[in-house]
Amino acid sequence: MKKRIYIAYTGGTIGMKNSGQGCVPVKGHLTESINGTPDFHRQEMPDFTINEYSPLIDSSNMTPQDWQRIADDIKANYDNYDGFVVLHGTDTMAYTSSALSFMFENLSKPVIVTGSQIPLSQLRSDGQVNLLNSLYIAANYPINEVGLYFNNKLYRGNRCIKAYADGFNAFDSPNMSPLLEAGINIKLLEGKLNVAVTQPFSVAQITPQPIGVVHLYPGISSELVANIIKQPVKALIIRSYGVGNAPQDEQLLACLTQAYHQGIVVVNCSQCIKGTVNMEGYATGVALSKCGVVGGGDMTLEATLTKLHYLLSKELPQAEICRLLKENLRGELTTH
Repeated sequence: MKKRIYIAYTGGTIGMKNSGQGCVPVKGHLTESINGTPDFHRQEMPDFTINEYSPLIDSSNMTPQDWQRIADDIKANYDNYDGFVVLHGTDTMAYTSSALSFMFENLSKPVIVTGSQIPLSQLRSDGQVNLLNSLYIAANYPINEVGLYFNNKLYRGNRCIKAYADGFNAFDSPNMSPLLEAGINIKLLEGKLNVAVTQPFSVAQITPQPIGVVHLYPGISSELVANIIKQPVKALIIRSYGVGNAPQDEQLLACLTQAYHQGIVVVNCSQCIKGTVNMEGYATGVALSKCGVVGGGDMTLEATLTKLHYLLSKELPQAEICRLLKENLRGELTTH
C-alpha cells in the first residue's frame, strides 16, 4: 500500500508565479506545476493530496489565528493520511513550526514544514527538491514530530531560526543537530522513528497573546521597559547578553520586579545564536533571578514566543507557566 500524504499549501515563494511586478501568488499555479513535474508521480513517491489555502498567506502576515487554522486543518485530515507537509513562506516558517510543535499533543505522524527561496516553477528552484524530499521522508522516515525541512536537512521545528536571508541554506538549528540529513544516502541523526504514543491526538487552542520583546543594548533606558509593562502585556522576553546577563541598573531591575509582581511572566533569552542562559554564572544574571525572571535555557526566540502563546492560552497561573517554561515539553529545550 502506498502511503498517503496531505499537503497544506498555505502560501509562500514556493507557489508563486513570475509577473511584471515580481513574483506573486496565483491560485492553482502550484498544483499545476506539481502535476506537470514527472518526479512527483514516480512509483517510489507516495500518493498525495494538495489543499491550496484561499486566500494564500504571505508568511510576513502570519498570525496565531493562522497557526490555529493550519493545526485544525491537519486535525481534520489526521485519520486519513500517513503524514503531512505544510508549504509555507520562509520569513516566519520557524515561528509556525515551533507553534505547531506545541499545539499538537500526542502526535504520532510526521508533520514537515517546508518551502523555497525560488518558486517551484522557475529554473534552479530549490522548491522541487525540498518538496520531493519532504514527501519521501514523511512516507518512509516517519519521525513523529513537527520538523522543518530545508536544503537537505530535516530539523526539529522548534529548534530552528532563519539564519540567511537569500541562501538555499536559509535555516539553522544552532543548539541541536538535524533530525535527518538527505545526501546521497538518507541518514537518521537525532530523529527517532515511530515513537509509540498511546494517548489520542489532539490540538491545543491558541489565542493571540500580548507578549513584549526587549533587546538589551548598552545604555538602554529603564523607561523603555517601564512603558512596555504599562501596556496590557502578559509576558516579556528579555534578550540579554551572553549567558543571560543584563545591566545592573537599579531602575531597570525595579521595572522587572514590578512586572513580576503584576503577574507578567518575564523570560530571559540570550542574544547569542548558540549556547544557553545560565543566570547563576555572573552577578548580573543572579540579579535577574532575584527579580523573578525565568531563564529560557537554549530556546530560540521563536520557540520561547510560541511556547508562551501555548501556555498563556491555557490560562495557567503565573507560577505554573514559569515552571513549564523551564520544562522540556516538545524537545525545544536541552535539559541536563
